[in-house]
Amino acid sequence: MEARWADWAARLNALAQNGLLYSQNPFDVERYNSVRKIAVEILEANTGLEPTLIQDFLAREQGYATPKVDVRGAVFREGTLLFVKEPEDGLWSLPGGWADVGESPGEAVVREVFEEAGFETCAAKLLAVYDRNKHAHPAMPYHAYKLFIRCELLSSEPTGKAETEASFFREDAMPALSTSRVTARQIARLFEHYRNPDWPADLDQCLAE
Repeated sequence: MEARWADWAARLNALAQNGLLYSQNPFDVERYNSVRKIAVEILEANTGLEPTLIQDFLAREQGYATPKVDVRGAVFREGTLLFVKEPEDGLWSLPGGWADVGESPGEAVVREVFEEAGFETCAAKLLAVYDRNKHAHPAMPYHAYKLFIRCELLSSEPTGKAETEASFFREDAMPALSTSRVTARQIARLFEHYRNPDWPADLDQCLAE
């Protein structure tokens, strides 16, 4: 069974964050700060980081706590799928990352594909919306939704300077995946969407790992 400490810490911190946003009673404020302290202790026990660093990290999140949005571009070319090599771990992922404030999901994924792989694309179709916690990703202290968006190539070759190595891979020759970003099952599902372009977008109810 996958460790759930990061999920517990994230949920406790979100509870504290929302409580601190709305509470005016000093006793309630004290209670919500205590809840955040428990989240810090959970993260400290499982990561080995200093409590002050964790506290500062959590305190940066302000306002009503909501899941973050991670966008990933599914760029197909003649039966192959575009991957980028992640500098952080040397493994491969679909181009993408956190959506920025002020961007639509389509704008965010087109930007990420161009920055990371150098290809100009247009966002064509939403293929899947997944809750990161319901898939086989390593633990992290955020709750995030993952949006997989099919992007159509506007040029056969890169027109921009890629941030990292990029390459197209066949379904039967997948590279080693950066599982904090994508999983083998998600990639397999995207190829199924490629073969069945009329399918609606996936949700998690029947697809959790």
